[in-house]
Amino acid sequence: MSIIIQVAIIFGTVLALWGGAVWVVESASRIAKKFGLSQLVIGLTVVAIGTSAPEFAVSVSAALAGKISISVGNVIGSNIFNLGIILGLVAILSSVKTNKTLVYRDGSLLVAAGALLVLFFYDLELSLFEGILLILTLSIYLIVLLRSKTTIEEEIPEGEFSWKDIPMLIVGIGLIVGGAHYLVESASEIARFYGISEWMIGITIVAAGTSIPEFATSVVAITKGKHGISIGNLIGSDIFNLLGVLGVASIIRPLTISQTDFYSIIILSIYLLFLLSMMRFKWEIGKVEGTILILIAIFRWWIVTIL
Repeated sequence: MSIIIQVAIIFGTVLALWGGAVWVVESASRIAKKFGLSQLVIGLTVVAIGTSAPEFAVSVSAALAGKISISVGNVIGSNIFNLGIILGLVAILSSVKTNKTLVYRDGSLLVAAGALLVLFFYDLELSLFEGILLILTLSIYLIVLLRSKTTIEEEIPEGEFSWKDIPMLIVGIGLIVGGAHYLVESASEIARFYGISEWMIGITIVAAGTSIPEFATSVVAITKGKHGISIGNLIGSDIFNLLGVLGVASIIRPLTISQTDFYSIIILSIYLLFLLSMMRFKWEIGKVEGTILILIAIFRWWIVTIL
């Protein structure tokens, strides 16, 4: 396939990503209002799980194929993008508001998930039993979220729900996931054409590609003033990745990693603690904090690639 066609596909996928993200944000917001949920809760659940589909597909497929390093590395790489590059860019576009609920309930679980992975991977293996514990932790968290009531601190969604919002949400997520897949494929073909190595493609295009759904959804949400969906999508996606994706992958087969991979997980857990502190500081992540997150993410990326 010619380079011109690949470039055309990339433009088409970008339009699909953006259009799908608009549908997801708008429909999810109205669904949240219908069921008495806040934008934050809907972002942490439905939107987050939907935009995590690429990470789930990559990691589970890798586990089935016995490519354990890819299965675990994909989740670590995705976290670098979601809570570093993407959150940083979103904060530069518009300050991301946080609150006590987001910090103490959701942020604390994210830090706890990182600590659990350090504990479970201490012997360089995530076993079937440990994977089940991760899934149970995620399940309890989701139950707590869906049973929680909207508080004054959380945004109350606007707009009236209609039956069209459910298929809009499903189609929107489909456009995002499908667009991300074809964007990665086309970008990889162009990279190969110019002689870029498979290894370099893997740690850049593929790793970033699985985070494109979170990026598109969070940027659209923040430009529409829906802070809850924007930050909830990123935090929720990473909770789902750490507990759900790795949990399911380890149930398929135990995940064995190298000592170097374990160091990457330790770095991730320390970063999550730093991020929680930043979310608590002034109760917002502004342009300065966003810039710091991007620089730290780039540094983390460099460290992970040279370890």
